[in-house]
Amino acid sequence: MRRPGDGIMYKRSNYNRHQLKKIKGLFIRFKITSILLVVLIIYFLFFASKINYSQPESLSEISVQKLWDTADSDGWRPSSTPRSNWPPPPNESNGFLRVRCNGGLNQQRTAICNAVLAARIMNATLVLPELDTNSYWHDDSGFQGIYDVDYFIKSLRYDVRVVESIPEIRKHGKTKKIKAFQLRPPRDAPISWYTTVALEKMKEHGAIYLTPFSHRLAEEIDNPENQRLRCRVNYHALRFKPHIMQLSQSIVAKLRSQGHFMSIHLRFEKDMLSFAGCFDIFSPQEQKILMKYRKENFADKKLVYSERRAIGKCPLTPEEVGLVLRAMGFNNSTRIYLAAGELFGGERFMKLFRAMFPLLENHSTVDSSSELTDNTQGLLGSAVDYMVCLLSDIFMPTYDGPSNFANNLLGHRLYYGFRTNIRPDRKGLAPIFIKRKAGQVDGFEEAVRRVMMKTNFGGPHKRVSPESFYTNSWPECFCQISGSNPDDRCPPDNTMEILEGQLEREMTNLTSIAASGKGFVNTNKESEVLAEKYEADDG
Repeated sequence: MRRPGDGIMYKRSNYNRHQLKKIKGLFIRFKITSILLVVLIIYFLFFASKINYSQPESLSEISVQKLWDTADSDGWRPSSTPRSNWPPPPNESNGFLRVRCNGGLNQQRTAICNAVLAARIMNATLVLPELDTNSYWHDDSGFQGIYDVDYFIKSLRYDVRVVESIPEIRKHGKTKKIKAFQLRPPRDAPISWYTTVALEKMKEHGAIYLTPFSHRLAEEIDNPENQRLRCRVNYHALRFKPHIMQLSQSIVAKLRSQGHFMSIHLRFEKDMLSFAGCFDIFSPQEQKILMKYRKENFADKKLVYSERRAIGKCPLTPEEVGLVLRAMGFNNSTRIYLAAGELFGGERFMKLFRAMFPLLENHSTVDSSSELTDNTQGLLGSAVDYMVCLLSDIFMPTYDGPSNFANNLLGHRLYYGFRTNIRPDRKGLAPIFIKRKAGQVDGFEEAVRRVMMKTNFGGPHKRVSPESFYTNSWPECFCQISGSNPDDRCPPDNTMEILEGQLEREMTNLTSIAASGKGFVNTNKESEVLAEKYEADDG
């Protein structure tokens, strides 16, 4: 028997269950909708980022006109002035340091910078570095033959004490020269090796002789003041002799009289090709020459050309250089200065490049003076090439390994106003050139532009191994006037240092000096500030 109200309760219960099912259904639909919405958002963001990332690649537009200008500095400027307490060298040193710098111009410059730093951390008197010119250059001009010795010593007087030779000493009524104890430093030795092993021998013998001295001090050092000292040596104290600067300025003036010009370091030379193991593109006779050179000068190692080429270990051929430039938008009116030794394979390889870019020059064709003609392959020719490449509107190395001529130049151009550099990504370009050689030419230039768009054209960028400190001294040797990070801000007395175009003014000054025989008028604002700072400290 049903009680009164049972039907109503039954209906209400059914109604509640129905409502719960309805709410549960709505919740499930809402959950599914939310999941779908999240998936759609992730999908959209992922593919939108892909589209945004790939858009420049698909367009692959490189503005040649912008490349002729300097790269964006992003508010940074060069500065190697000490930013903390940096006392001048003590009156008494621990002894004399001699070094023998081996290798080419680039290795010698880095070795000189390392020698100055080693002398500083050991409180040693540096003897003017010796350049191993005979074995590499067959040139005995030495440090005194290409660098301004007086300027070098004077510029570093607040950092280290430098003398031209070990002085004679008087002992027991006799005059004799201190004999330096010879040491072979470990490659990339830490600072601790110099403050222990080397310093102990110096105190024991009065002088030490480090040989060979190339890559004998670690590049990555935690102390930024030590790194800035390297920059002061490399970009300020190491100045070529006035007649070399005059020759360089004359060549630059002639090239620039007809507009912009680009410099290219074409590393298609016997030593580099032998080192890289890139033989197969040469005739059997040429391959024998390269293999013989490799056996005599490098460690025995099996190198497979196809493998080396596929990973970008081979220098670009002259034709490949031309193809990269043409793909980027440069045309046959581009004036190019070639800095290179004797190209292996000769005109057979150059004619394809010359067909694309006929306005090719080198220091001998621009300036046919007997001095340059007679010293094309010596230190003089290399020094002139260095200066012309430094001052060119654009610089392009075809092989920029750590011991290469281009290594220091890239860093120097960064320091002197972020001048444009074109650094081909050989690894990225290798498969494109391999496909082209196999006959796949469709989309070749677009593919080259995509690779080149990812490269840095000379602006400030993070140094990532294996990039050398001498290739990129940012941020240690740079500062920002209004940087958000206090460590990056320029010192208060550093406001007008290293102005744009300062080096050209110095060179113009040097030209008149070479003609008149007068002394050098220093336009280096940073050197003046540094001198005033230390003179005030001394006072």
